[in-house]
Amino acid sequence: MEIGIDSFASAMYGSNALSSVDAMEQLLERIVLADEVGLDVFGIGEHHKKEFLDSAPVVILAAAAARTKKIRLTSAVTVLSTSDPVRVYQSFATLDLISKGRAELVVGRGSAVDAYPLFGFDLKDYDALFQEKLDLLLQIRDEEFVTWSGRFRPALKNQPVYPRALQEKLPIWLGVGGTPESFARAGRLGLPLMVAVIGGQTARFRSLVDIYREAGHDAGFAPEDLKVGLHSPGFVAANDGHALEQYYPGYAELWTRLGKERGWPPVTKSQFNNLIGPQGVLVVGGPEQVAEKLIRHSDALGGVDRFTFQMDNAGLTHKQLMQSIELIGTKVIPLLNK
Repeated sequence: MEIGIDSFASAMYGSNALSSVDAMEQLLERIVLADEVGLDVFGIGEHHKKEFLDSAPVVILAAAAARTKKIRLTSAVTVLSTSDPVRVYQSFATLDLISKGRAELVVGRGSAVDAYPLFGFDLKDYDALFQEKLDLLLQIRDEEFVTWSGRFRPALKNQPVYPRALQEKLPIWLGVGGTPESFARAGRLGLPLMVAVIGGQTARFRSLVDIYREAGHDAGFAPEDLKVGLHSPGFVAANDGHALEQYYPGYAELWTRLGKERGWPPVTKSQFNNLIGPQGVLVVGGPEQVAEKLIRHSDALGGVDRFTFQMDNAGLTHKQLMQSIELIGTKVIPLLNK
């Protein structure tokens, strides 16, 4: 199982307020440390809100590429519905050249919709936009000269797209939430799947992952082509008690605030205790408990090829995040490898 971090480039407002310059520098320091301690991948999300600095994720990833040596660098996710697939491919192909073949991207429709009015797109076209743009992006990846036409972008007539990525087939993962059609689409296309599970129990997604694998099998793809990734909130400290003590206050504040925006009730300690329980989604604890839970999550989904922690939006300090990354690299990954 590959292990990584996904970040939304939190601007660290509130009690841990930083300047945007300092917040960005600290984020890059965390990516460098992740590379040094042996994590496999680091992802940057895409948002267009005040509290995040990730509106241009490929720029952050390029800066990280210049400071790192081995870690793979990916989006988490690229909101493809509101982007031009030509520019998306060109940007990540350039990142692939800078990083000497370490670029990837996860594409999706976006769980937040702030990009749609910002770039002049209609939410009524939410799924149609994504389907059309994904088809074009995959064609650009696979063909140097592209002939294509659609509803939302001017046609291309035998048009070359440069630069080409260093990797022969730039990895494109499909980021999904909870709709069966999204899982089936990834399977039909033979794309690796990144499942975002942020609440409840991870095992409830097993039937959807099965849809993905069945669709991929029916489309003629080998099992080894159908990779499954899991993205969930998590945090590692020296022991279970320290992890819960550091993580809960910021987690409760964040999800209570989001709940006011979306009509959810405030977070309670009993809810949190269920989420950190054996089947709950939160991967929070000391190294041994975290490693055991990752194995349980993998078993629950019939095998997980990649897990990425989302940990920098729960009010944790840079020091706490750095310590967690170091523990993942030096303790959790060796335990999983056993």
